[in-house]
Amino acid sequence: MKKVVSTILSLAMAVSASAEGYQVNNFSARQTGMGHTGVAMALGAESTFFNPGALALSTSTMEVSGGISAIIPTASALHDGVKYTTDNKVSTPFNVSASWRVYDNLYAGLALYTPYGSSINWGDNWPGAVLSQKVDIKMFTLQPTVSYRILPGLSVGAGLMMGWGSVDLYKGLVSDRSFGAALTAMGMPAGAWPAGVTPASVNLRGSARMAFGVNAGVMWQIDRRWSVGAAFRSQMTMTVKRGDASVSYANDVARTVLSESLDLLNATNFRASLPCPWVLTVGGAFKPVEALTIAADVQVNGWKAYDRLDVEFDHLAAFDQHLTKNYHNSLTYHLGAQYTITRRFDLRAGLMVDCSPADKANYNPETPAQTRIEPTVGFSFRPIKGMSIDFAMMYVHGCGTDGATGRYEDFIAKKFPALGLPAEGTFTADYRLHAFAPAVGLSYKF
Repeated sequence: MKKVVSTILSLAMAVSASAEGYQVNNFSARQTGMGHTGVAMALGAESTFFNPGALALSTSTMEVSGGISAIIPTASALHDGVKYTTDNKVSTPFNVSASWRVYDNLYAGLALYTPYGSSINWGDNWPGAVLSQKVDIKMFTLQPTVSYRILPGLSVGAGLMMGWGSVDLYKGLVSDRSFGAALTAMGMPAGAWPAGVTPASVNLRGSARMAFGVNAGVMWQIDRRWSVGAAFRSQMTMTVKRGDASVSYANDVARTVLSESLDLLNATNFRASLPCPWVLTVGGAFKPVEALTIAADVQVNGWKAYDRLDVEFDHLAAFDQHLTKNYHNSLTYHLGAQYTITRRFDLRAGLMVDCSPADKANYNPETPAQTRIEPTVGFSFRPIKGMSIDFAMMYVHGCGTDGATGRYEDFIAKKFPALGLPAEGTFTADYRLHAFAPAVGLSYKF
């Protein structure tokens, strides 16, 4: 039983570390409109995220910027010829940043943003409930930053990332098929348990303590037409010291049969650590004419660090688990353009290609991982001097994952070995994913 508990809790922690599944590419409404490029552009306060080295190339004394996105995702799973679709709430990642001139060649900045965060809801009763029912993830980063201009057009900068977050997960503990077989073995008539109803579920909650990292970069404005830049965000380790669990049952029959074993979860605390990967971005920007800017970035996500998940239990060291994940490093490609139509109006378009790091042999519908193609459009309007109102729209098209298999330990097979059920259950499905992500931002500088 304790080994089953450890598997359940470790799956919960895996949610926070999805790469393309929950990595938010919506820091700036302005830059989202041009494919979320920006490492080789002097963006004022928003450079605190894209490239701290570019902050000192600002021409403003002070700038304040903020924005919010509404991510509206839909995922589906095709299993045994039946399609199951999520019913997700809207996620709202936000960003706030400010920058100011300390000396002519020294700038400081401060940003608060959500690098990870999303939600998914498959419902309580679907065939993959033993892997996932509902997930809600929130992660935040506060980053003070300094940037120094070494030479005209060349500057460096660094910021201290301070991150924290939480996870709230619901998943089934027992499959309907296994529980029905157990009731039949106990003398109840075949079909006594309704197909498709999850007998018991668990809610897992945990808050990660503060983690620290560095965001550093360099930018060189070669001339009025060309600029290049590079930025590196270090890996941070998010740790849940004491997560809580609570069990619920579909009805009194399930409670009577299962509560003696499963109620142990209500008193179980766990500790787990997992990496938020390092990110290296390099890119360039080009102005073929004064009104047009074209930018391209390549981003390397260091997900190879997520090779396993270690879970430790209070007073249960003999049942600690070390689960293999075998993620690989992945790439994200960004391309965007901005055209200044008038002194008050800019038009933008872009494209991102976000490659999946996950192995479909170790797949979980908590994180329907797949390579994504993300076209974007946007515009800015400046009603008065120094103020910009920004709008963007991003569409996320998942390329799909077929034959993806999730694995779980079958609690009923462990509790009733005489049933002859396999100790490890599997759930295989074909997954699809898409989302709409409108964004709005406001900035003011002087």
